[in-house]
Amino acid sequence: MAGMSPRKSVAESRRTRERIIDRSIAIASVEGLDGLTIGRLATDLGMSKAGVLGHFGTKEALQLASLDGASAIFSRAVWEPSVHTAPGLARLRALCESWITYLERERGAFPGGCFFTTAAVEFDARVGPIRDAVVRRSTLWRRRLANEIRYAADAGELPPDTDPEQLVFELIGLYTGLNQAIQLFADPTAPDRTRRALARLLAPAPGDAR
Repeated sequence: MAGMSPRKSVAESRRTRERIIDRSIAIASVEGLDGLTIGRLATDLGMSKAGVLGHFGTKEALQLASLDGASAIFSRAVWEPSVHTAPGLARLRALCESWITYLERERGAFPGGCFFTTAAVEFDARVGPIRDAVVRRSTLWRRRLANEIRYAADAGELPPDTDPEQLVFELIGLYTGLNQAIQLFADPTAPDRTRRALARLLAPAPGDAR
């Protein structure tokens, strides 16, 4: 019997790795990154422990790969739909709306709610590579928001005395509250409450028609 071609073997290995990461993300969104075990994944995916471990080598490598995978999902759901919107207030509002949709609808990938909120709570008091990776990704997102705010203020779309870092702080707090309202309280009014808060936070500068 002819053996599997190298190209097919690589593609199959990639698909298996993606299956492991997808399942890891789903588990971690509910139980945290420490909830990932090779045995649990092997059972869930119908694989051997060696088969799972062979793709990552260590649990820490699996956790980091799960963070990368979750970051890609977040980017596809929140950033990419807005990338062609004009920078500044229009893009900021589009990002914020996509962010609401992400928290409402990404339940297949993240059944436990926002992956990064869970990871931040789990690792905020620890040290090590996983915490560092969570901080890096969160910092990148905050910088991206701050850049859009700064652009909007410089363009006269937001009041000239807008403090980008302060507004980012308030937006993060708003969306952390939205995640809790959806996950803990199953509050169907939370998205619209968030939109009303955003209308105040992102009110255009006086005289700006936007």
